[in-house]
Amino acid sequence: MTSATDPLPFPATVRLIATDLDGTLLRDDKSVSDRTVAALAAAEEAGIEVFFVTGRPARWMDVVSAHVHGHGLAICANGAAVVDLHSGGKLLEARPLERETALDVVRTLREAAPGTSFAVELSTGIHYEPDYPPFHLDPGATVAAAEKLLHEEEPGTAAPVLKLLAHHSELTPDGFLTLARTAAGGLASITRSSPTALLEVSGLGVSKASTLALCCAERGISSDEVVAFGDMPNDVEMLTWAGTSYAMGNAHPDVIAAASGRTVANNEDGVAVVIEQILAARRA
Repeated sequence: MTSATDPLPFPATVRLIATDLDGTLLRDDKSVSDRTVAALAAAEEAGIEVFFVTGRPARWMDVVSAHVHGHGLAICANGAAVVDLHSGGKLLEARPLERETALDVVRTLREAAPGTSFAVELSTGIHYEPDYPPFHLDPGATVAAAEKLLHEEEPGTAAPVLKLLAHHSELTPDGFLTLARTAAGGLASITRSSPTALLEVSGLGVSKASTLALCCAERGISSDEVVAFGDMPNDVEMLTWAGTSYAMGNAHPDVIAAASGRTVANNEDGVAVVIEQILAARRA
């Protein structure tokens, strides 16, 4: 039987499991394995809340919406949105990127990294520039310069900006992240989760960790009672905040350095492996 590569002593009370999705809970084909489905259900049955904490927007949460129990909440867009999956991804809380700040970031990155293209993720959907690469583009999206996409006819009336996305076709992913943080890190939170040079820009201080901390505080749950899982740089803050954290076997080096320990890769059901160990330790 597969076991975690770096088992840790679990806290006396595990009250919440926080897990990333892509590259972590999901297999590479974006499926949730039967073993993982069973582990999530067993955790909830044992009274442990499970939070999906992802960079995905709410409209891409159908892959796990059938597997959320109890509260039904998920943290999306790297902490910019809390949604109710029981209500089809209804937005309950937004921590937006102010449009003027987003425009400042666009101007700064255009100067620091010529050739950068942008997309704007709103609470209502994504819009993008003509040169932005076709990842998961919405056929109903507006295609225009970022400056136009971020313009408001009447300030304060437009949909919240959850993320600004910045892509570069020539820079390396980590090189682009370092450059962007150096140039614009004082304006906004900048991270990445894609294997390409695609950056995700949120409001300053907005991250998976900060929103998860708020959700836990509402429940009277301390960081020491949280076990977290992740694989990419946008998970680093969350893994550092959680009392116990696991980098996946396929994780980025920065994630391995940030986590308490390691589990096996996403394709080997690394999250389920640890949940099974937590429940076995509780029974013992």
